[in-house]
Amino acid sequence: MDLRRGAEPAAAGPEGREAAAEAGPHPRRSSGGLSRGPVSPVRVFVPVLIALISAAAPAVAAPKLVELSRLVLRNSDARFGGLSGLSVRGDGNAWTALGDRGILVRGAILRDGERMTGATVESIDPVPDTKGQPVTGELADSEGLTPDGSGGWYISFEGKARIWHYAGRGAPATAVPPFPAFGKLQSNSGLEALAGDASVLYAIPERSGKLERPFPVFRFRAGAWDDRLRVPRRGAYLVTGADVGPDGRLYVLERDFAFIGFRSRVRSFAIGEDALTDERELMESSLGQYDNLEGIATWATATGDIRVLLVADDNLSLLQETELIELGLEDD
Repeated sequence: MDLRRGAEPAAAGPEGREAAAEAGPHPRRSSGGLSRGPVSPVRVFVPVLIALISAAAPAVAAPKLVELSRLVLRNSDARFGGLSGLSVRGDGNAWTALGDRGILVRGAILRDGERMTGATVESIDPVPDTKGQPVTGELADSEGLTPDGSGGWYISFEGKARIWHYAGRGAPATAVPPFPAFGKLQSNSGLEALAGDASVLYAIPERSGKLERPFPVFRFRAGAWDDRLRVPRRGAYLVTGADVGPDGRLYVLERDFAFIGFRSRVRSFAIGEDALTDERELMESSLGQYDNLEGIATWATATGDIRVLLVADDNLSLLQETELIELGLEDD
């Protein structure tokens, strides 16, 4: 999402008003002076017993994402920046990023062992339309990126919500059949996140429409769409990216804008037939710790350790930076 194009901050508009309403104090209910009578011993004993059992139970380690390395990327090409979608090769040594003005950036990741020490930009190509020409205007608002498993890509677009498939570098786009709900998505808050592979796609809009409403996950498989899955909405965060990890879980990147900076969060979910389950909050950054994180990609090391790569959208602004951040999943 481009915050310079009249994009609505998370705290503004109807959703912000809902947030403010929910954040306010809740009035206590008065008993009106009426006696409620004696409290049942069972009502007192049971909660105490549950608390004692919970305290005695062994703690279960919760996995967390820990920062391993961090880069600031710069390039002399005026097109470079605005990176919103991200993919990383399985060995972690090559990356592809999608700019939200219709560009694909390809490069290598330099490492000392498993730690990133640098990144190169090897090519910057325009995203083609269905006729093979560079996308322009409202059609150029490209946000989500995921490989198809055969050397091609799927790209989701925010302004005019849709998903296009590309068989290879420079190939013209082929439209994925749309879902009727795409036409009802909020302006500048369309299909922000895209994850999946050759057999299934998961597309998530940036906004859900209401603060208490979960984010819909549009799933495409076997030529048909469904929207049975939901990402629960927690606080003012909005969805900016997603990826299916090496463990088969759905990783969701979220961002909150607080006027003086950004904070970000990563959650993961087990993917079921009718629901996302086993919600895990893996990372929540402090305000201003990172820039505008919008892209997420996952990979696994030779020993099976999961890595999460994040990219920040600088909005092509001198006041922001393009960051590449790698996190490792560790037991707490």
